[in-house]
Amino acid sequence: MLVTPLNDQQLIDRYLTGDERAFEELLSRYQDKIYTSIYLFVKDDALAQDIFQEVFIKIIKTLRDGKYNHEGKFSQWAMRIAYNLCVDYFRRGKRRSVVQPTETFDIFDVLSSKDDNAEQQIIRSQTHDKIRNLVDMLPPEQREVVILRHYADMSFKEIAALTRVSINTALGRMRYALINIRKMIEEKEVVLQ
Repeated sequence: MLVTPLNDQQLIDRYLTGDERAFEELLSRYQDKIYTSIYLFVKDDALAQDIFQEVFIKIIKTLRDGKYNHEGKFSQWAMRIAYNLCVDYFRRGKRRSVVQPTETFDIFDVLSSKDDNAEQQIIRSQTHDKIRNLVDMLPPEQREVVILRHYADMSFKEIAALTRVSINTALGRMRYALINIRKMIEEKEVVLQ
């Protein structure tokens, strides 16, 4: 007998009737995407973990208070909470978001790839570093769209909803980001392998 997995709303309903495992399932579905997105904004593992916990505390409180509106997708709603908490952090003037790996985390480590030989791995790593540096030089609105689209794997519709702009604005920011990256590659004579 094939068991169909429960959708997000069914899991929420079960959680609200006392089934803690339903929330664990919901958390496991989205924790990697949400944590990665937070980390790419704050660039600090401990801070990302703190914000991640805040996100799920806020989700639990909203669910328990009966204030969750399930018109949209749960994942978009959870991502909006994460995004808003990151924005709040930066508004407090703590630091600028940059896309750089640390000793403990690099987004490219979690991306699947074919088995490369050592030379290919070095070339790919150098190329990723160059691209990250170029992304860091973009204006904040463009950098944000690139991070959400290519690192958090969000659709332009999701990005538009999350950043509270129109889809055309999100698309335009991506277009200008790509133009600016190409211009920087030419001006700085960056060679991408």
